[in-house]
Amino acid sequence: MRMQTINLAIVDHHTLFRKVLKNYLSGQDNIFVTIQVRTMTELLEELKYKPVDILLMDLFMPGLNGLEAAERIRREYPAIKILILSVSMDMDLISDLIDVGIDGFVSKSDEPEELMHAIYDIANNRVCRSRWFTEALYWNKQITIKINMNGGRSILSDREKKILQLLWEEKSNKEVAEELFLGIRTVERIRQEMKEKVGASSTVGLIKFGLEQKIIRTLMNTAERFFIS
Repeated sequence: MRMQTINLAIVDHHTLFRKVLKNYLSGQDNIFVTIQVRTMTELLEELKYKPVDILLMDLFMPGLNGLEAAERIRREYPAIKILILSVSMDMDLISDLIDVGIDGFVSKSDEPEELMHAIYDIANNRVCRSRWFTEALYWNKQITIKINMNGGRSILSDREKKILQLLWEEKSNKEVAEELFLGIRTVERIRQEMKEKVGASSTVGLIKFGLEQKIIRTLMNTAERFFIS
């Protein structure tokens, strides 16, 4: 079955980088760059009449920083997925962006294949597993997560924990549904209920919860293999 076209927007004030990135992405399967602009003001104007599924955004732009920009996009266009593409490796900043509700982070020093992997993961509602994004999720301990008062144990049910584990394993809603013998809409509903339970604004927020509460199994083995390689 042919994958649906992914409409991308690129916001980066470095003209050469932005145009080269557009040319590269336009040559990939099922990718269409609908917007490529220099500033957030230009983006907001074009979003009025052009479709966008995923926004590729630098952290540093004229007039508005990346955190403020992400907050505004999340508020005004909640359906758009946000993928940060930056040279900054500030783990605290990335964690703040995750709290706002971004869907992924890729370093500008990473290989193009890692960017494409992140785009396809996000488009298919899987968790972005790029190196720096995973590191921010795993190692940052300044995250406040809402838990119940029962000895600090998780407020998630066993089925919800299983779904969380499968999301960490990069399973799509369809794959989760098939493994647990559920309908796709049921999985979507449960994911939304889980977000409400833990106070998360995105699937990434759920993953943060799972890592902090040690719900996600084989985490240490996965992380160690990831960072050693």
